[in-house]
Formats: sequence, structure tokens, C-alpha cells
Amino acid sequence: MFLMADMHRVHKRSGRGASRPAAARSGSGRARTTAAVVAAADTNLAGVDLNLLVVLEALLEHGSVTAAAVRLGLSQSATSHALARLRQTLGDPLLVRAPGGLVPTARARALAPALQDALAILRRVVAGPPRFEPGTAQRRFVVGTADYVELVLVPELMSRLASSAPGIDVWLKTYEDDLGDALGRGDFDLAIGPDRPGNDRPGIRTRPLFEEQFVCVVRKGHPALGRRWTAESFARLSHAFIAPRGKPGGAVDDALAAMGLSRRVALALPHFMVAPFVVAQTDLVLTLPQRVAATLVPHLPLVVVPPPLPVPGFRMLMLWHERVQHEPAHAWLRETLIAVAAEVAPAIGVSRSRAAAEVSLAARTR
Repeated sequence: MFLMADMHRVHKRSGRGASRPAAARSGSGRARTTAAVVAAADTNLAGVDLNLLVVLEALLEHGSVTAAAVRLGLSQSATSHALARLRQTLGDPLLVRAPGGLVPTARARALAPALQDALAILRRVVAGPPRFEPGTAQRRFVVGTADYVELVLVPELMSRLASSAPGIDVWLKTYEDDLGDALGRGDFDLAIGPDRPGNDRPGIRTRPLFEEQFVCVVRKGHPALGRRWTAESFARLSHAFIAPRGKPGGAVDDALAAMGLSRRVALALPHFMVAPFVVAQTDLVLTLPQRVAATLVPHLPLVVVPPPLPVPGFRMLMLWHERVQHEPAHAWLRETLIAVAAEVAPAIGVSRSRAAAEVSLAARTR
């Protein structure tokens, strides 16, 4: 279509879409002339082949059917036919013969500035978004997260941005239960969270980032470290529990219930950051994602212990609304987060098979 900057041909049309002629309108300024262009088609653009406007632009520029045809990549007869249709549509000869070639009529001269403006706008519409340059861009992204993501991914993300995209700002916001609605409203540019039912709703795009597993942490010197580590002994301990939504029950409770066991939650907290510091000073046991443990344990007097029973892990997803799927800036941010997730330090390697027998860690902890 001729609205592109590199357009090469006009589609011939022989239909009956021409509207009745419109009277020339007088006035000053491009705004009135632009209105005249629209009014000339009797406000019925559906009956106008917009490619004809590109032909008119070339004819006004070159003052020659032959030269305009060469520029547009058309035959001379096709260009002459387009001029005839333009004259019928606009109700004016538009170009008339003179000793030096074709010269525009008064109507055509009046339309020319608005024609150029209108075609420039339409070319921008069909040309697509400009290329995103992260090195020079000034942009803010709002990302829906929880403190798990902030701890595991954000340090590496900001380190990358400082060197490759210094003008990019990232604002983190805690998301509520209905993440799909929040993305639909535009509360976040994207979100990162665990894979849950409802994430695959219409209009929401997702991309897995990584798989996560659970480990247990206790303080160094904990009485349980020199004893047999079984599901029963695990259930008898007092537990700390991360409950982001303030509700009881989770993967550990489900796994225990499947074995006919239950545990006492002595402390429930909404955030991952505080719990390890509490566990380091008490006899509580905490079950938490491996990557969180890998980040915090080196800085605290804690020991990592594999769960003594199978506890299903979870998958972390990146989620966004489909309306930004093809926006270059958003695509760049998604690719950056994918790269960051791949660089995150691997989880602490602990094997649950070691928990089948006695796990004596006293030598490591004393």
C-alpha cells in the first residue's frame, strides 16, 4: 500500500467507490485545508482509494505523468488512469497542461500542504514502532513482584541495567491475588510470580523463567541436626512459615497431610527476608526456595537440610498483557529478564535421598 515510505505500486481499482464532487472551500491555514481534503470525499473515506493520494502527491511534485509513474513504479497508463479517478473523486482537474508540462490548479495548490501532512501521518501509522535503543532510552517500567523475586533476580537485573541501559528505571510493586486483572488494567508493565491456576487466561502471555525447589534451614547447633531426619521428626518440630497472603496451608502441609501428618506453625510471616534471621536465633525450622537459601545462608549461621519428604517445587513465570506483546521496549525488557534468570546462581544442591538415613551434621556445625 502506498502509505509506506518504500511503496512501489498502486493497486488498480475499477470499482464504483468514487463519491460525488465536493465544492472547493476557502480558508487559511493547513487545518482548514486538511478539513477540505476530508470534505472533498463527502466524509466517506470508505469510498476513496487512499493510494490515489500518493499518486496525487507524486504528480504535484513532478508535474509530469511520466515522471510520477517512474517514481511510483507504475505504467504511464496506470498513472493516467489514477489521475482521472482523482479528478472524478475531488471534482477538479487538479493538473492542467501548460507549456512546461502539467501545472496544478488553485484547488490542487490549496490541497498540497495538507496532503503532505496527512500522508506523513499515515506513513508513520503503518511504518511500525521505532527501534528501541536501551543505551539511550529514558523509560520507567513497573514490575509486579514479591520479595522472593526482588531478592533473587533484581540485584543482577539492576547490575545489567547500570551498564547497558542507564536511563531505565524499574519500580517494583507487590501484586494482589488477581494478577491477570492487574495486568489488564495496566497496573504493571509485566509481573513475575509462581505458576498458578488462572495465569493462562485470555489476553495474558507467559514465559517460564526457571524451576524452583524447596530446602529446609535450621540454625547451626540445632538439636535436630544430630538425629534421624524423618517426616515424623520433621512434623514434631516448630516451624516458621512464609504466608504471603496470610493464609494457612502450603506445599509442606499438603505433603505432610498425604502421609497423615501435620505440623505446628509457630510463626507465620508474609515475607522471605525476615524469616531466616528469626530461624538463625531460634529452634524453628523453615522451608523455603533453594535460591533464597543460596542467597541468605552464607550470611547467617544457618544449615541447609533437604526436606525429609517429597515437597513439590514450583515454576516461576513472567507474565504480561498481549497489548504490549509487540512493543519493542517491552520485548527488550522481557529478553533482559530471561537472560537475568539464566544467570541466577544455581540452587544449592541437596539430595533428599540423604534424608532417608541418619543425617548427622554435627561435624559440620560445631
